[in-house]
Amino acid sequence: MSDSDGKKTLGLRGAPRSGNVKQSFSHGRTKNVVVETKRKRVVVPKPGASKPGAGSGAPSGDPSRRPAGISDAEMARRLKAVQAAKAREAEETARRAAEEKARAEERERRRAEAEAKEREQREAEERAKQKAADEERQRKEAEESARRAAAEAASAKEAPKPEQRSAPASRPAPAETPRRDREQRPSRGKGRDDNRRSGKLTLNQALSGGEGGRQKSLAAMKRKQERARQKAMGGSVEREKVIRDVQVPETIVVSELANRMAERVGDVVKSLMNMGMMVTQNQSIDADTAELIIEEFGHKVVRVSDADVEDVIADVEDNEDDLQPRPPVITIMGHVDHGKTSLLDAIRDAKVVAGEAGGITQHIGAYQVKTDGGTTLTFLDTPGHAAFTSMRSRGAQVTDIVVLVVAADDAVMPQTIEAINHAKAAQVPMIVAINKIDKPEANPDKVRTDLLQHEVIVEKMSGEVQDVEVSAISGQGLDELLEAIALQAEILELKANPDRAAQGAVIEAQLDVGRGPVATVLVQKGTLRQGDIFVVGEQYGKVRALINDKGDRVKEAGPSVPVEVLGLNGTPEAGDVLNVTDTEAQAREIADYREQAAKDKRAAAGAATTLEQLMQKAKDDENVSELPILVKADVQGSAEAIVQAMEKIGNDEVRVRVLHSGVGAITETDIGLAEASGAPVMGFNVRANTSARNTANQKGVEIRYYSVIYDLVDDVKAAASGLLSAEIKENFIGYAEIKDVFKVSNVGKVAGCLVTEGVARRSAGVRLLRDNVVIHEGTLKTLKRFKDEVAEVQSGQECGMAFENYDDIRAGDVIEIFEREEVTRTLD
Repeated sequence: MSDSDGKKTLGLRGAPRSGNVKQSFSHGRTKNVVVETKRKRVVVPKPGASKPGAGSGAPSGDPSRRPAGISDAEMARRLKAVQAAKAREAEETARRAAEEKARAEERERRRAEAEAKEREQREAEERAKQKAADEERQRKEAEESARRAAAEAASAKEAPKPEQRSAPASRPAPAETPRRDREQRPSRGKGRDDNRRSGKLTLNQALSGGEGGRQKSLAAMKRKQERARQKAMGGSVEREKVIRDVQVPETIVVSELANRMAERVGDVVKSLMNMGMMVTQNQSIDADTAELIIEEFGHKVVRVSDADVEDVIADVEDNEDDLQPRPPVITIMGHVDHGKTSLLDAIRDAKVVAGEAGGITQHIGAYQVKTDGGTTLTFLDTPGHAAFTSMRSRGAQVTDIVVLVVAADDAVMPQTIEAINHAKAAQVPMIVAINKIDKPEANPDKVRTDLLQHEVIVEKMSGEVQDVEVSAISGQGLDELLEAIALQAEILELKANPDRAAQGAVIEAQLDVGRGPVATVLVQKGTLRQGDIFVVGEQYGKVRALINDKGDRVKEAGPSVPVEVLGLNGTPEAGDVLNVTDTEAQAREIADYREQAAKDKRAAAGAATTLEQLMQKAKDDENVSELPILVKADVQGSAEAIVQAMEKIGNDEVRVRVLHSGVGAITETDIGLAEASGAPVMGFNVRANTSARNTANQKGVEIRYYSVIYDLVDDVKAAASGLLSAEIKENFIGYAEIKDVFKVSNVGKVAGCLVTEGVARRSAGVRLLRDNVVIHEGTLKTLKRFKDEVAEVQSGQECGMAFENYDDIRAGDVIEIFEREEVTRTLD
């Protein structure tokens, strides 16, 4: 639509919902208002453009003054919309003004609060300063009063009696009154009540109704009297300095050094800073620096080392009057399958051998036997297999008597010789028990003769070593053997002091699923009791239980008694020495020191000290193939024996490396280590738990279980043999002589040959000899007989040969024909 002046406008069906109103252009006498809404822009006449006399916002009565085609109602709606827009704009302006006013008031309020807080802080600081000044003034007044009183008291002692009587009258009363009042008022210090209870109020003290509490010591009373005397003399006298003996280890923390000197930490740090060392109280200094500091403070230096922590378990000599007879310790030694355990079973009337895997003893067993005569004997049964050298060595070290078992039908064997050497090294007497005497093929005289080669001369050969013919099956000679043992023990006069701190040796150790680390200990000195705190090797603990060889719990174990000890914090090494300590702190300190020393020793052994050694070690490692394995065993001795057997497998080209060895079940940690290193897990008398088995199946880690040690050794040896490179062996199969050389197109030079010896094969290797000197080695390109390609040519026949990538052949040369064969190598 358009107005009278031709201005196009937009008609509105209703009032606009929202929008802004602006002044628009004018054509002639009509002024318009533009109303902008969210959806359209509308031009409406301005209310003020109506003729004079019309009401504000009323529709124009003159049709000529409003756009054509707009009714009065439509015009009224448009005017209402304009008025509503103006009202909303006014409301928005008022709201913004109110918000601005509120923000200004909030800023003013916060500024007033900050000023008030700052003013309060200043007032508090002023009050604190005033209070401190008042306290300082009161302290000075009190000191001045005390000084005057002391001076008056001293002058009163020196002056005559009339002056003493006149002295109080000459002092001003106002100064005396406050001092007397202060003396009568209770003080606020620590000494406000000498009868005040100190420490916690217990139920007994509360019920007794007495004063209770702790009484002051004589030294405290003397210190109090000394302070009172110094105060009465009118001044403080410096306390006499105490000279202390300060122990200084290799390194010490600054705060600990100050504590040992009984000096303030700040003074020690200040002294160090004066020396140019900027350290704090939590930092460590070396022993030389600590020595300078100690001398500066006037104390005495006592240098100690980390090894001094073991002084608390130093072995002391027992008094002869305290020694009492003890049972002898007998170790059964000998070759594998010579009947050691069966002989011990016959003595003990037990069946231990029935429970051994393969009928072979693979642990050290400790037993106590009481004979018919009432004599108590302690037996150690050692393995006879070659892998258990360390176990036999330990058995010989803790024993008093060695019983060497030799089979009458087998004579002296390698482990028999080794047992003899162990017994000689331990310097213990030996008794030879010739076993299996009931067999028809038994020849005890041959055993005695063979022993002569190893300087073991038995009594029947005019020697000093007792020998007894026994049979573990029939029981023949057992009484004579026990009698010989008792006679030898009586000669030795074995004694020990049971009334001292226990000391023993670990025979065997294992990690039990239900009981934790368990150690079989042979007590050598003293008495081990339940509740004792001990250190054994790198481990420590408290005796929770003692179990004897019959499986019964006991309260204590005296000398020469084997027991299982529960309560360790870890599995000790077989052969470690057990010592009882006074406190758990001592045991922990010794164990920590030993553990750190062992780590340092292992690190030093595996590290190259020079660059040449480092390069040589790297070169050796490149040339050697390794078979990594993980070993888990049921007891520590078996694990140690397996590791030693693994170290002996290998040569210059291949070796076995034990990544980890331990006791107890195979766990997920072991599987993770094996998977990362590509190693199999060897379980000796142990099994993997459920989670470890599932993990091994997922990651493809091989777990092998063994119950006999030589099966494990054989399998590892076979696996290590697979890493050896095959040996290349050459077999000469024939010779051919070149009679003439021909040139053939697309082939090159072809040698016309006569096979003089053996056979010529197409697949074999060849060497070209000229004047018996090898000038070429390679393979044949072609081997022909007449015009046909053949696989081989027999001796005495002619053939044509062409070399692969070689043409320098002449008549008269000799061709050597050979084959290479790979021979699999094995470890001895």
